[in-house]
Amino acid sequence: MDWFYELPNLTKTDPEIAELIKKEVERQEFGLVMIPSENHVSISLLEALGSVLTNKYAEGYPKRRYYSGFEFIDPIETIAIERAKKAFGVPHANVQPYSGSPANLAIYLATCNTGDAIMGLNLPDGGHLTHGWKTSISGMLYKSIPYHVKEDGYIDMDEVAALARENKPKLIWVGATAYVREFDFEAFAKIADEVGAYLVADMSHITGLILAGAHRSPVDYVHLIMTTTHKTLRGPRGAMILVTKKGLGKDPELAEKIDKAIFPALQGGPHENQIAATAVALGEAMKPEFKEHGKQIVKNAKALASSLMGNGLKLVSGGTDNHLMLVDLTPLGVGKGIFASEALEAANIFVNKNTIPRDPSSPFYPSGIRLGTPSLTTRGMKENEMELVGGWIASVINEIAKYELPEKELRAEYLKNFRNEIRNNEKIRETRQKVKELCLKFPFYLNRV
Repeated sequence: MDWFYELPNLTKTDPEIAELIKKEVERQEFGLVMIPSENHVSISLLEALGSVLTNKYAEGYPKRRYYSGFEFIDPIETIAIERAKKAFGVPHANVQPYSGSPANLAIYLATCNTGDAIMGLNLPDGGHLTHGWKTSISGMLYKSIPYHVKEDGYIDMDEVAALARENKPKLIWVGATAYVREFDFEAFAKIADEVGAYLVADMSHITGLILAGAHRSPVDYVHLIMTTTHKTLRGPRGAMILVTKKGLGKDPELAEKIDKAIFPALQGGPHENQIAATAVALGEAMKPEFKEHGKQIVKNAKALASSLMGNGLKLVSGGTDNHLMLVDLTPLGVGKGIFASEALEAANIFVNKNTIPRDPSSPFYPSGIRLGTPSLTTRGMKENEMELVGGWIASVINEIAKYELPEKELRAEYLKNFRNEIRNNEKIRETRQKVKELCLKFPFYLNRV
């Protein structure tokens, strides 16, 4: 065992937490992490994230702080800012957002007044909570007009145009959390420009693909960009807001408004250890080998989609253009997502239950699962492994065919019995062993010290 497992100091001072961390390392090491928003970060990045930078309180911005002791902190944050600007080709970057949701709220504060009309992709169609969903503050403070996908799973651009002309939104989001096709930023830009709206790309899921040239970039078409720093960028859990040249053309004070919205309006001291780790992630993403990595993510996703469909599963939109796919389980019945995700977890394959467009069930018991290839690609797996994994996933899902979602009052006991049965299912146990054997061929943290 290397130091990563041993955790010598923590084991002495807090063995309970140390043991749980070790078990989580093993879960990630010996399982297939296929939730599209998750990835494996480098040991170098973990060293930055777990550094003494966490001790420093840093209200303000470089050269404009409220405390003292920034001889080394300011250069670190400045490096992160400059790398973000260079990587994406933008004139301004704010690297302080704690995560994606507060970053999106800062964008609202900088561009909108409460009650203004906004547009975003409908949540059950693959959109994000913060793009105007009714249970999010974005749907409470602003007049949300959602747009949708068509029957084929592609965004209905005719509807986007019609809704924009009718409602004259102040802001239009282009981005999603479960959309499998490439975004047509140029088409969105024409609509936003026509009605005078801010166009904001939430490219959190596809940032790494954009830097790799595996997905078109929004930089020339939008006014603002929000991206989380994990997912395909393979960084720490955080976020950035980028202001484009077009954004400054629309409002020369937009960069200043964004900075003020983050601090002091929404946040206090930034997490400088997280910012240092973001700088590391950006440095890794700007290396030539990252381009091949990002393109391989998409190749793997297409291979996995082909395998899943070849093994009899139905995919929303019939495939994928990016790193993720949605399996439509309605051919097996309504609300099967929870059964599929838990059966796969029992086989050490980690996906998430997810709504599908026009889902006949609820978000708590949806009819689909969402999965992707970033983590498997980081481990070094390629198309041949995707073909294997697709077959395993299909075989596990076949094991849930007999289970049906009962009436609400019966669900707790029914699901309890299901979990007990599925853990002891012979096919599930066989798959779990195959998964472990595959993971041992593609170690990640085990062979990195």
